[in-house]
Order: sequence, then structure tokens, then C-alpha cells
Amino acid sequence: MAEVAIEIGGRVFEVACQEGEEHYLQAAAALLDAEAQALLGQIGRLPEARMLLMTGLMLADKTAGLNEDLQRARAELDEARARIAALESAPAPEPERIEVPVIPGSVKDSLAELAARAEALAEQVEERQAS
Repeated sequence: MAEVAIEIGGRVFEVACQEGEEHYLQAAAALLDAEAQALLGQIGRLPEARMLLMTGLMLADKTAGLNEDLQRARAELDEARARIAALESAPAPEPERIEVPVIPGSVKDSLAELAARAEALAEQVEERQAS
């Protein structure tokens, strides 16, 4: 067993843990110390047992809130997965028929005639410029 010195609220504690788990203990102690420092900043000096109790309760409150958020997120995820499964198993929608208007032949003929007139006029302009 490894012995680790941790500091919480300005007080040092010697704690034993399994070999290789020292960094987890240090991380947990840092969370507890952050809460203890906040508590000491608000209230001031407290007896050791009360400080540890209050900081533990503050962390437990945060953990309970995170658990509620996690449960809500899991429910939303389950709902999203159910919607995805329903969409994937639903039959494909019928293709939508799109009708494209057809240009009447008379309009095509009129446009062709206008294009021919424009080309003839362009040729006349070019001939006049050349002369």
C-alpha cells in the first residue's frame, strides 16, 4: 500500500491507497480541497470534521446534479435512437412527380425567326462597318 499526503482546506492528511492509484487519490483530494477552500472563503475557519462534512455534501450535491443531467441525456439519446430506428425502418416515400412545362412549337418557331432576324441584322451591321 502506498501512503499519500493530501491537503484539504489547509490541513494535511496521510492516506493509504493501492499502488498505482496515487494520482486518482490526488485528483479526488484536489476536488475536495477546491470545495473546502470555497467553503472556508465564505464561512472562515471550521472544525476539521465539519469542514470535511460540508465539503463532502457540496460535492455530493454537484454529483447528484450531474447524475440528473446524465439521466436526462441518456433519455434524450434513447429517444433519438428510437426515432432513427423508426426512420430507417419506414418505407421510402413515393417519388414526387414533377411536371416540366413544354414550350409550344409556335414559341420555338417565333424564337428561331427572331434569332435569324438578329443574325441578319448583325451581318448588315458588319458589312456597313467593313465598307
